[in-house]
This record gives sequence, C-alpha cells and structure tokens, in this order.
Amino acid sequence: MTAPAPAVHEIRPRRVGFEWESTPLQWVPGEAVTSHVINVLHMLFPAGERWFVHVYKQALPLIEDQQLRADVKGFMGQEAVHSRAHAAVLDHLRANGLNPDPYVRRIEWMFGTLLGDDSMRFIPRRRWLLERVAIIAAIEHFTAVLGAWVLVSPALDAAGADPTMLDLLRWHGAEEVEHLSVAFDVFRAVHDSWFSRIRTMVVSAAMMAYLWRRGMRFLCAADPTYIGPAPKFRDFHRAARKGLLPLPQDLALAIPRYCGKAYHPSHEADTQVALDYLATSPAAVAAAA
Repeated sequence: MTAPAPAVHEIRPRRVGFEWESTPLQWVPGEAVTSHVINVLHMLFPAGERWFVHVYKQALPLIEDQQLRADVKGFMGQEAVHSRAHAAVLDHLRANGLNPDPYVRRIEWMFGTLLGDDSMRFIPRRRWLLERVAIIAAIEHFTAVLGAWVLVSPALDAAGADPTMLDLLRWHGAEEVEHLSVAFDVFRAVHDSWFSRIRTMVVSAAMMAYLWRRGMRFLCAADPTYIGPAPKFRDFHRAARKGLLPLPQDLALAIPRYCGKAYHPSHEADTQVALDYLATSPAAVAAAA
C-alpha cells in the first residue's frame, strides 16, 4: 500500500499559466493517437470541473465538519483553475486548425443539462444533489488514479513529449492526488450509501469510457495533420504497453477497488510525491512567485 495522505494539509489553488505557442497538436512525437487520447481531457475538464464547483456550492451547507469544509473550499478553488487551464488548451487547438467545439458542446450539454439542477424533477431535489455528489466522488477516483500514473511514468519524457503539456498534466495530476480524499469524504459525510457508491461508479466508469473513445476518434478526425485510419482500442493498448498511457487493466481494477466496503482513497497514491512535484513544477513555481 502507498503512504496515506498527511493528517493536516492546506489544499489551496495555484494560479498557474501556460504558454502554448510552441506546442504541436501531436505533442508526443510520432504518437498522434497517444497525443489525442490525452487531449480528450482538455475537452472534458472545463465543463466537468465547473460542474463540480457548482454542485459543491450547493452541498457545502450540508457539511458540518469544519476541516472538511475548508478542504472543500480549497478543492473548489483548484477545480476552477483546472477548468481554465484546460480551456486555454482548447483555444490553442482552435488556433492550429483543430475545432473542438462540436464535441465540447456535447460535454457542456451533458454537465449543464443532463446533470443539471432541474434534469431529474421526478425525484426530490436533495436526493438528486446527493446523487451528483456521489458521481463526483466516483469521477475523482479515476482522476486520482490518472494523476498518480502521470506523476511517476517516465515514458512520456523518454518519448520527447512537449514539456509544457507534461507540466500541465503533472501539475493537474499532482493536485488531484493532493485532494484525492476530499470528494470521497464529502460523499461519506452527506450520503454514505454503499449501494449509491457502486451504482454511481458503474455509471461514471461507463460514461467516461464512452466519452474517451468518442473523443479520441473525434480529435483524430478533426486534426488536419493526422494521417491514418480511425483509432481503435488496440492503438490505446499499444501505447499503454509502451508506458505512454495507463494500462487498461489498471483502470479496470480501479473499479472494484473503489467498491470495496473498506475502501478509502488515502491509500490510492502517495501525497508526498504530488507535493514534491508541485514544489518543482515550472508553472506552480512561477505562480508562487
């Protein structure tokens, strides 16, 4: 097991900025599919993380523990910065001839309408709020897994990946590890239902797999520099075997791990590794200065 998170640690946003002028669309040299598999995150995160903040603003009055309330406020600040940072990458894609807007509009509809405040009028409003809190906890489980992977995976460096994109991914991944327990602790504090945890994990995992596959195919089709057939799962698996993407089996095993009755995310990753990266991240260091 990895080391648990420190008992007391202030979660705070870092107002980072990135310069994208020299970053190519296919930012892992010779690995167009790998580049776009990860580029899907830039289309998912802006609307998704704004939605996290929106839901938590409503859930905050339900949280009685003062330390958890402080952690939630720090979490919300970090998610807001993540949303803006990834939205800036979308502007960079547009400037280089790749228009992500058709796909992004679907994601904004999903979070703004399908998962919006008034989409489930046939169930009590409070119950729908608690269900969305559970969905956030499930999604944050996967972002912590991805964050832990990108922090310690050397293959992207060895492949000559764009350093600015790597810093964005590792800064974001480090903050996901830094606050890896917050969403789960909020879920337990306001709606500690094992059956809800299983249900929302199954739904969230299926939703993320579908969106990621569609997003990967969309980006390759929209990229004016991409030459080749539509990407398939075997392309993902090939890149994962090279260490450029997380192994599918590792992502799959994260699902039953989360559903275990004794599960807590404090053993999902080593928070000190994340803090060590944040102390050296070019963007985080510049923001601190």
